[in-house]
Amino acid sequence: MPGHLLTIEEYAALGGTGFTELVEGRVVTSPSSGRRHDLAVCLLAAALERQLPPGLAFVVANDLDLGLAPDGGPGFARRPDLLVLDRTALDHGDRLLHAKDVVLVAEVVAPGSKRTDYQVKHDEYADAGIPHYWIVDITGPVSLVACAGHRDAPAVTGTFTTDVPFPVRIDLDALVS
Repeated sequence: MPGHLLTIEEYAALGGTGFTELVEGRVVTSPSSGRRHDLAVCLLAAALERQLPPGLAFVVANDLDLGLAPDGGPGFARRPDLLVLDRTALDHGDRLLHAKDVVLVAEVVAPGSKRTDYQVKHDEYADAGIPHYWIVDITGPVSLVACAGHRDAPAVTGTFTTDVPFPVRIDLDALVS
């Protein structure tokens, strides 16, 4: 790794960095989240895939340029568990996806990421202009907090149903069965 704070362009040039994120120019390694976490992400993606309106697509674990740094400044890139974005953004050819194309980010809380998911990423995604952020906590009982900007709805258990950003119904307990 270079001995200075990285710009988003320098981070993107690193190529396949694995499970890393860029936080104010610093490359931060994320440890493995575990099989239960990964299964919950896959099951959430499967539930969403069947309900996405035309024109939207989902991807899992892709680098996302939050656009929070001025050009040439120390950058911010996260690797959300799941993103829903405009389907045309998949064809841009950029190594990193861009926050302006994202409709929804979902993070499944992993051991050791609770504060980051509920507070740090919450604020970063809102500051980046991502309109919807879901925090899925798979510790009993399974819950989902739907965030719109800096405002949070109460945690939901059982079945999560919403019409925004698109109509969807998710059996939260099925994410861990």
